[in-house]
Amino acid sequence: MSYYPPPAPGGPGSYGVPPAPPPNHLVWAILTTLFCCLPAGVVSIVFAAQVNGKWNSGDHAGAIAASKNAKTWAIVSAIVGVVVGVIYFIFSVAIASSGSTY
Repeated sequence: MSYYPPPAPGGPGSYGVPPAPPPNHLVWAILTTLFCCLPAGVVSIVFAAQVNGKWNSGDHAGAIAASKNAKTWAIVSAIVGVVVGVIYFIFSVAIASSGSTY
């Protein structure tokens, strides 16, 4: 019978501590910044950049919160980008169909 020692107290894999850092959503944050909504995307990038640093310093709850905030702001950026794009399309079609020029 093989024996595996229990994990070190407070270390990864112990009770209450997740074994791996949460996803930082950095790629999604960068893409939504470039293609959707710059201000909300920048906020998402800031939170995404905090995830690994907080995790490595032992602030696991802060890392999880930063990961959730990065994801939330990336979603906000994507939604704002789509809504603005749809509004722009509607206005451009309305102006083109009215025959007026600038």
